Amino acid sequence: MQVTETKSEGLSREFKVALPAKDIEEKISFRLNELAKTVSLPGFRPGKVPVAVLRKKYGPSVMGEILERAVNDSSQQAMAEKGLRPAMQPEIEIVSFEDGKDLEYTIAVEVLPEITPADFSKITLERLVPNTNAAEIDSVLENLAKSNGSTNILTEDRKSKDGDVLLIDFLGRVDGVEFAGGKAEGYELTLGSGTFIPGFEDQLTGTKVGDKVDVKVTFPENYGAAELSGKDAVFEVTVHELKETLPCAIDDELAKKVGMETLDTLKASIQEEQEREFNAMARMTLKRELLDKLAKSHDFEVPSKLLEREFDSIWSQFEEERKKASASGQPAPDDEGKSEDEQKQDFREIAERRVRLGLLMSEVGRVNNVEISQEDLNRQLMVEAKNHPGREKEVIDYFKSNPQAMEQLSAPVYEEKVIDFILEKAKVTDKKATMEDLIKALETDDDAPKSKGKAKSKAKPKAKPKTTKKTDT
Repeated sequence: MQVTETKSEGLSREFKVALPAKDIEEKISFRLNELAKTVSLPGFRPGKVPVAVLRKKYGPSVMGEILERAVNDSSQQAMAEKGLRPAMQPEIEIVSFEDGKDLEYTIAVEVLPEITPADFSKITLERLVPNTNAAEIDSVLENLAKSNGSTNILTEDRKSKDGDVLLIDFLGRVDGVEFAGGKAEGYELTLGSGTFIPGFEDQLTGTKVGDKVDVKVTFPENYGAAELSGKDAVFEVTVHELKETLPCAIDDELAKKVGMETLDTLKASIQEEQEREFNAMARMTLKRELLDKLAKSHDFEVPSKLLEREFDSIWSQFEEERKKASASGQPAPDDEGKSEDEQKQDFREIAERRVRLGLLMSEVGRVNNVEISQEDLNRQLMVEAKNHPGREKEVIDYFKSNPQAMEQLSAPVYEEKVIDFILEKAKVTDKKATMEDLIKALETDDDAPKSKGKAKSKAKPKAKPKTTKKTDT
């Protein structure tokens, strides 16, 4: 085999490979002799078919098989001899081949960059740890007491207030015309629940039983029913009944209602759940801070094909969000008033950061022998299966029979292992914080690439005349 390098620019390499005709012929003859031992043809006893007859009948198919294997084996050998690690599958093109002549083909490949990880011991990070806050536990208990409380019909003549439950009839009109979904009788509305259009509940606060109120509101611009978006409406509302919400006592009986034996065990359970949630969110903020510092301290060329693949994935997701928003009448993902070219440039920067960090994580794991165990994979597989109730066995069987899907499942597990390895080397100090402190830290997180990489979408609209509540994905 003769290998000639024809291009070496940045991470791009091209080679011309020539395989002698005699090597190809030897492989073909060997394969035909193998077939001769098992093939049966009319007029010949099994295993006694002449090779010349087999060559005439099976020659083209054997030739194709041998060529494919020869190209694959020789291309891998050529790159191994050059000490190259391909970033993606090489592009191979047959230049010339005729029976009895040398096989010539070209290899075009992008190689992985040389990466020198930073000294992780010089990285300083701050990890938030839960600071037990009795007020937070009390707040959860109060909410449980309210949700497990009771409502009593008020006989006293007083005005309604937040937390009260009104039994009402309502009829809505836009430009004097009734609209679908704008009418109900005997509807129980909890004031302050935020379930109706903004301003609706406010205008019923302070009403009494027997009152008839014209509630004037404006449907949100992004309302689920396009024909009502941005329209002014008037609802004729009649108050039939006023109920007062009475929370139950915070005691052992409340604990039993929610499946706990005593109030103390309930408090312990609440604290445990809060700390579990806190630690998961704190891990996310710590990881973001670490990735930011790694991105700033590592600058190396990334393979263009990996970059384009990542960019295409991000842009496709963004376009899909835009299509869904347009079809549902929802606002498009936030583009900050930028042109499409500017948006693409932003997303390309995001893609480059992701690819660079991914390559860095892979290299750190490789040189430090970071591995994931079968137990790690099984645990992640169980998590994935639980996300599809009733289809657990189907999900497990799919992953076990699909190596590519299993590889995608293992990727985040491997990344977390590498993150743990780096954190062990870094200087990490703990800082006690409340859940409120943690949420504030998340809200003020200025990780630009992360924030730009998320396309916003809205939750499905509720039934009219309720409001839509937006969430970020």
